[in-house]
Amino acid sequence: MRDPGDLYELTADAERVPEGLHLVAGLTGFADAGGAVSQFTEYLRNTLEHSAIAGFDADVLLDYRARRPIIYFDQDHLTDYRPPTLRLYLARDEIGQQFLLLAGFEPDFRWEQFTAAVLELVRRFKVSSTTWVHAIPMPVPHTRPIGVTVSGNRSDLIESMSVWRPHTQVPANALHLVEFRLQESGASVVGFVLLVPHYLADTEFPSTALSALESTSAATGLIFPSDKLREQNRDFVARIDEQVHDNPELAKLVGTLEERYDAYMEGSTLRSPLTDEAGELPSADEIAAELENFLATRRSRDDGPPA
Repeated sequence: MRDPGDLYELTADAERVPEGLHLVAGLTGFADAGGAVSQFTEYLRNTLEHSAIAGFDADVLLDYRARRPIIYFDQDHLTDYRPPTLRLYLARDEIGQQFLLLAGFEPDFRWEQFTAAVLELVRRFKVSSTTWVHAIPMPVPHTRPIGVTVSGNRSDLIESMSVWRPHTQVPANALHLVEFRLQESGASVVGFVLLVPHYLADTEFPSTALSALESTSAATGLIFPSDKLREQNRDFVARIDEQVHDNPELAKLVGTLEERYDAYMEGSTLRSPLTDEAGELPSADEIAAELENFLATRRSRDDGPPA
């Protein structure tokens, strides 16, 4: 394997990182339902004191053809090129507790070398625990709390927070591999997969970012400001509720999802709130069709604000 250190460069601030901090991670690029990870990491960087201590090589890790960088066209010339970044930050929570934050794009290439680089940084800074977040679309209602599936070796969090524990194969992302290697090494690691209403998967649903903050707090004891996100979420849910109220088909869908969710949470014989009456999970095509129907309904409405 190539040298993991070739993928990143440390900054001068790396010398002042104390040992034993928590590492919090969220990478964007794959199945970021509800914009959960992008909102979560952006919110932390916008609201907390932080400084970069390591930067990863985007030219090696990223497929620019699949995820085009943004450049601004100003009438007759180009300005403000914004290359994608993947960085490790030293940050402070709301009460001054320091932690490490790994945020940015998910690598397209060299997953094994990237994973080895993350583990090298974990050892270098003697990280006490690693917590990461991910989000997938699921047939659950927006009127209920965002549920999570918990993985890793934190049995306390799995027992107290994981609402869905399937036996299944899933498409991996880079942090799945990081978790797998950390668990192999015996390091403390926990992953939170947020179960986001599938009909809101392509929106920026603030509730998902709130759930990511709360899950991370539960795992680390870090304290994050959330008032702004909660206000945004109240406004967002009010607009969605208005659209549900005005659309009988959507109201029926949400009502059915609520019944399944409530039955499951009350200990019904249903295996999961995500299954249909026959106990089967909907296919990806069925979920996509539901989402397309909802988006088509939204686009056809000219008398209300978009979600």
